[in-house]
Amino acid sequence: MIITKTPFRMSFCGGGSDMPDFYREYGGCVLSTSINRYMYISVHPYFDEKKTALKYSKTEIVENIDKIEHRICRCVLNDMNVSGVEITSTADVPSGTGLGSSSAFTVGLLHSLYCYRGKYVSKNKIAEEACDVEINRLGNPIGKQDQYAAACGGLNLISFHQDDTVSVEPLILDLETRKALQENIVVYFTGLTHDANKILEEQKKNIFQKGKAENLIQMCAMARTMKQSLENNDLSDFGKMLNEGWMKKRELASGIADSRIDTIYERAMANGALGGKLLGAGGGGFLMFYCEKYKQKRMEKALGLRRFPVAFEHDGTSVVYIGDKYWD
Repeated sequence: MIITKTPFRMSFCGGGSDMPDFYREYGGCVLSTSINRYMYISVHPYFDEKKTALKYSKTEIVENIDKIEHRICRCVLNDMNVSGVEITSTADVPSGTGLGSSSAFTVGLLHSLYCYRGKYVSKNKIAEEACDVEINRLGNPIGKQDQYAAACGGLNLISFHQDDTVSVEPLILDLETRKALQENIVVYFTGLTHDANKILEEQKKNIFQKGKAENLIQMCAMARTMKQSLENNDLSDFGKMLNEGWMKKRELASGIADSRIDTIYERAMANGALGGKLLGAGGGGFLMFYCEKYKQKRMEKALGLRRFPVAFEHDGTSVVYIGDKYWD
């Protein structure tokens, strides 16, 4: 048996610039971190070697890989010519909440199957293949940030170049700055879930509308400035730019924010937050705020929402268990 764990991510600024239609024209970048919430995937030889079993939110047992309903599994298993296995996935957080769970699944699945086959593949290569599966093979209207954040892990500026290459630049922070940043980042669950693909499809169509591309260009510049602020130990400036970035992001598509999300956001800003944003494509999921530690109790009381404890992680996708190989 092989078990991998692959982290989810929080994006601070630049989301949307990782979509091919945009970065091939302008280049893009995202400032993000992986967090200590994971997608776990196990691969084990199935008892009946003529069948393949999948266990996720539903159970599938098939004799022909092409009969698999789960699009990502069907694509990856066919590409890697793997069958006769049992694949189980378990997540710390449900899908549709803005933490990149779908791409964490793809990255984890690829990593698990490569390990199952006894082959080492770099994290960058896993991320690249996950992008190919989700964007090129399956045609999902998404970008590349989630796959690289999940595969590589850490707090990074991830840049998307016009030639389709991607570079991952880790932030080197003072220990006290990193500690304070973690303490001042607070995350709350809105109680809403969303269909990211619908929102991203609209955002993709809007990219070249008047003002939309300019917003994304400015968000990329802000992501780079936020990186500099963190490296200069200026957390207040980072918090304020979170707010500026959210104001620009919410204009990219109609479904990103609604009146309930706006009310929560305004209440947080009135009770100590310097800035914040809805994580992921928008429409629901988790709201993240930058709020200094001594102001957080007041803000939490005003919001009345469930706090979701998170911490930064730096490992990316990793193998946590390798059992004895007793099959041919």
